[in-house]
Amino acid sequence: MRQTHPIVHRARAGFIALALIGSSLILVPDQTRADQAGAQTSFDRARQATVGILEDTQDPRTPEKPGKITIRGTGFHLRDGYIVTARHAVEKRTPAGEIIPKVVHVLTTDLHELVAQLIGESHYLDVVVYRLNQKDRPILSASTPFAAAPLTVGTEVFTVGYPMGWGPTMAFGRIGNVNTFLQTVDTRLVQADLSACSGNSGGGLFNHAGEVVGIMHAIIQTEKEETQAHCSQMAFAIPSTLADRIVTAAIEGKPLAFSKMGIHMTPVKDGTRWRIAVKDVADPAKAAGIQKHDILLAIEETEILDAAQLKNYLIERTTPGQRVAVKVRRIDADLTFTVTLAGG
Repeated sequence: MRQTHPIVHRARAGFIALALIGSSLILVPDQTRADQAGAQTSFDRARQATVGILEDTQDPRTPEKPGKITIRGTGFHLRDGYIVTARHAVEKRTPAGEIIPKVVHVLTTDLHELVAQLIGESHYLDVVVYRLNQKDRPILSASTPFAAAPLTVGTEVFTVGYPMGWGPTMAFGRIGNVNTFLQTVDTRLVQADLSACSGNSGGGLFNHAGEVVGIMHAIIQTEKEETQAHCSQMAFAIPSTLADRIVTAAIEGKPLAFSKMGIHMTPVKDGTRWRIAVKDVADPAKAAGIQKHDILLAIEETEILDAAQLKNYLIERTTPGQRVAVKVRRIDADLTFTVTLAGG
């Protein structure tokens, strides 16, 4: 086998690194090195802002004997001591049903165990917000914001978390479907092609800038074995644009009302196209003139594709009291009605 010896050349202006692959000299530009450094900073910040949600293993019969460290889920530090995670990552099962604990303990990446108090939660969207005790806030200085820009297909993302209770680990992938629905929540989810397991729930899904683009929510189980721990390459997250509204309302102590139109829908076939029609109607849609059997075509010039998409549009893009134009087909005529949305 022929041995290749490295040959050192002086780099041209604007290049600071070189590598030899076989006999080809590869020049790496300054900008690439800068991009790599920026990405590393984003990775480090996201990792340091991530916390593990600790399971309460303290035996009340022996309070003097500490419980073992068990991580049941993941969360992240948004800012000012506010910890965000998935509601199901902290739920406790009791004889009376599932409850949300008023206090949780979290573990930082540098192994500080901190105490946080419940601020607010949404069963509807599987999000809960805690806040670190005043004395503990300076310990967790790293934070990460929600991303403002909407996600697009193919966006590179990564997650930090505690799959199956150990970590923190990181997984990298890309965004797939940005508008998908599961039976677990009543709004859209974004699908990510990256490795996630039980225990990743509640962790951040981050973009290249280290901003949170989603809250890890669920995976599609692919293995058939009945075990407590599951992993998958197909993960789903609550989009940041929606999670931000939930979290902001909780922090500000304001009730979050979603828009309602007063329509129950059913699928119908319109020529070769499946659409949704009005099965039952109540105010405010009824007051605006929309009738039973009308086929829903568009809201504010956005085509209505199915019931889930319309519900999601109302949740994410409207507020109670807003007036919206709704286009329907009634027999052979296309009509447009202005509906003043209710809240609830």
